[in-house]
Amino acid sequence: SGQKVCYGAFKRSCYKLAYFQDLSRRVGFQEARQACEMDGGALLSLESEAEQQLIENMLQNLTKSGSGISDGDFWIGLWRSGDGLATSSVCPDLYQWADGSISPFRNWYTDEPSCGSEACVVMYHQPTANPGLGGPYLYQWNDDRCNMKHNFICKYAPDTIPTVPAGNPYDTSKPEDQYHIIATETGIIPNLIYVVIPTIPLLLLILVAFGTCCFQMLHKSKGRTKTSPNQSTLWISKTPRKDSSMEV
Repeated sequence: SGQKVCYGAFKRSCYKLAYFQDLSRRVGFQEARQACEMDGGALLSLESEAEQQLIENMLQNLTKSGSGISDGDFWIGLWRSGDGLATSSVCPDLYQWADGSISPFRNWYTDEPSCGSEACVVMYHQPTANPGLGGPYLYQWNDDRCNMKHNFICKYAPDTIPTVPAGNPYDTSKPEDQYHIIATETGIIPNLIYVVIPTIPLLLLILVAFGTCCFQMLHKSKGRTKTSPNQSTLWISKTPRKDSSMEV
């Protein structure tokens, strides 16, 4: 969707769903991770059942929005580095969050993780697929090969400025407010700032060059004004020299 969304109070985290209907635009795990980091966030980490439910609600709202969203799993920030114990019974314990979170929360689909060569994790989103042994392939986790192409979800640190009026806080005791979502898009003013700021050094350079040129022209003009025809010939004597002293 390309929108940054925040929920509940402004002190909580914000998220962005990167969903691509064009399959060729979907990316591998490391590409997704880099995209989130370049955008100032990190690939999604999930710290509780409540946060898992929030993401599910976001995906459900996106599906209901009429945007045409369909099957397409989402990379999250859980992955396993190294293959030393990939096939052992301790494999599930080797997964870690890319953003450094130590959250033990997991939401694996039945018989997952399968380990082996599959070391990066997606959140299932296949609403048209027939249910499997673990039920519909929706929102539970599956490990996959890291070079597979999927959508992804970014997570951001809490905003420092409230995205809702201070006098109208959410009542988290109400179910409809518990996972209230506020969409915040980058406006035209921040975009203009990003365009104007890089041009400041060039503008300063132009101003300096212009000022120097004006100063030189003014200096030359004053020089011409002070020099009169008489002054320009002061080195020539006005009194004719007598030739009487000249020897013939």
